[in-house]
Amino acid sequence: MKLLLLLSLLFFTACGKDRKKDHIIAKIPEASGICYYAKTDTLFAVSDRGRVYELSTEGKILHKRDIGKYDLEGIACDPKNDRLLGVDEGNDNILIIDAKTLHVQKEISVKRSFHDRKILVKDKEYGLEGITVDPSGNVYLANQSHHFYPHEDPSVIVTVKDLTRKKTPILSIIDPRIKDIAGLAYTKNGLYLVSDTNDKIYRYNLTTRKRDFSAKVPKFAQEGITFDQNGYIYFADDNGHIFKYRAKRFGIE
Repeated sequence: MKLLLLLSLLFFTACGKDRKKDHIIAKIPEASGICYYAKTDTLFAVSDRGRVYELSTEGKILHKRDIGKYDLEGIACDPKNDRLLGVDEGNDNILIIDAKTLHVQKEISVKRSFHDRKILVKDKEYGLEGITVDPSGNVYLANQSHHFYPHEDPSVIVTVKDLTRKKTPILSIIDPRIKDIAGLAYTKNGLYLVSDTNDKIYRYNLTTRKRDFSAKVPKFAQEGITFDQNGYIYFADDNGHIFKYRAKRFGIE
């Protein structure tokens, strides 16, 4: 009888434990970015291998396409214009991708001024990483630069807006003083940033221009972050997974 009680206790303890693997909803090789598309209530994810995926919020792959030899490091959903915005880290370009066909419609270079080059120095390992867009069309890009602060892996956020030209100028630079910003998500409360080095989510208030929230996340290779309209948060994991959690778990309402 005691043995039966012990086994039952172990079983229910194991069932009640919040295991990271229980939150995996899809397996995507080298998943490097994710966004939520409100029009269709679906997710879009990208991999380093130049592939774009459309998934249900439960993780079923609905559509996928190899779009070319791009080092895709981020994806933003822009349903207002029926498009996705991808980041090609190798060339530091923004890709405009049709949300229905997943075809690349245009490539836009992020233009650096002389002043920007002093800050946005990059090498073969660093450059544009995450991307998100707000309702007014401002595009936020995480830029990792080995040379911005000596002996660290810092990041800044640059903003652009004009996606009609072949080159778009940088309008402003946000320095939240966070290492390794690997993913961005815009919400009405501000910019959510995920740091792979720190295993943390941060929120940057665009009005006060300060960080006003942070929370630890499970340890994995965070590369992307997004929220749906039903209270869930999703992460792209470079080790090949898409994770789904209740946002409340991290103190996000």
